[in-house]
Amino acid sequence: MDQEEKKYYAVIGYPVGHSLSPAMQNAAFEECGLNGEYTAIEVAPENVGAFAAKARTSLAGFNITVPHKNAIIPFLDEVEFLASLQGSVNTVINRNGSLYGTSTDGYGLEAALKESFSFEIKNNSVTFIGCGGVVKALAFHFASCGVKRIFLLNRTLSTAQTLCDALRKEFPAVECACAPLADEETAEDFFQESSLAVQCTSLGLKKDDPPPVMPELLPKDILFFDTIYKKTPLLQYAEANHIQSANGLGMLLHQGAKSFSLWTGKEAPVEAMRKALYEAFYKANQ
Repeated sequence: MDQEEKKYYAVIGYPVGHSLSPAMQNAAFEECGLNGEYTAIEVAPENVGAFAAKARTSLAGFNITVPHKNAIIPFLDEVEFLASLQGSVNTVINRNGSLYGTSTDGYGLEAALKESFSFEIKNNSVTFIGCGGVVKALAFHFASCGVKRIFLLNRTLSTAQTLCDALRKEFPAVECACAPLADEETAEDFFQESSLAVQCTSLGLKKDDPPPVMPELLPKDILFFDTIYKKTPLLQYAEANHIQSANGLGMLLHQGAKSFSLWTGKEAPVEAMRKALYEAFYKANQ
């Protein structure tokens, strides 16, 4: 592609109309003076392969959100090693028709935690609430960064145990333990032994959703991060009880900034992206 020729990018998901990424990425292209355009494309699960085939000639890169982060992998030519272990790809770079997949989710959370809490992953302990979607990518990223202990709380214990086993196999130095969400005694122990709790379930997206764990189990000195952007019951409890907390917008911002850099080779204009992201978020939630 010519440098002056317009390059097209997208985020795919099902559904995807609610995505805040187009506002953020288009602001980045404008800020850097690049001739790029980023759109949201709804792709049904049965059409992922067809989309990937078309993307080889029509897109310079694309992001993937739920439920396609794993489903996209068989249609890529190469997948970065850690992303292949995670079984999760959220960013694809088109290299002259060859599709290369990686994940910026772990980086996004790491950067958001540094920004919000000055938190360093290495030698710390973390509890993940939920084991769906993004948790595998986050847990593997934390393990690769030298986290000391990972605790997993999940509704279905077998899912958490499978992830624990996979982490132990690839990162024997990382301690890993899991328990069902309903086991309040063990959950409380996990939180007491952790510097950080990360809420990764979808509970809180709907107004009447109950919290995934009893909020009172959170210790006063823990750092609490919710991957949901809205004020979930756990976030509300953390704020009311002066527990340091942050929502998922920071993670979305930084994973998007990393994707932008991978596609363009340029440093992402984080502040321009942040401004556009927050404006789009507040507009969508008025």
